[in-house]
Amino acid sequence: MYQVCIQRHFDAAHYLRNYGGKCENLHGHRWQIVVAVNVDELNETELAFDFTELKRVVDDVLIGFDHVCLNDTSPFDAINATSENIARVIYERVAAALPGVRVAHITAYESPDAWVTYSK
Repeated sequence: MYQVCIQRHFDAAHYLRNYGGKCENLHGHRWQIVVAVNVDELNETELAFDFTELKRVVDDVLIGFDHVCLNDTSPFDAINATSENIARVIYERVAAALPGVRVAHITAYESPDAWVTYSK
């Protein structure tokens, strides 16, 4: 099996509801997102998955998160804009945009030393 990975980023603000600490205040991050898909076999070009296509799909998902307050966007207007929820929402949207492709995991880096990985 091959695991094809890309890394993208977006800049966004958020705040954590009911947190009880400084992160309950509005603040921002440059979110680094790693997307990994699993592929069993190479295609006729001997690629597992085209990096360009994967980047296009992920960029289409992330464009709605860039330079916004996440708490003002769906679904984070209804759920907390935690790294955990961000990773899961991106996973679900990428998986929906790539039917038949196995998304292995999404990793959302809030900072270089703090991240969450989501997989099913």
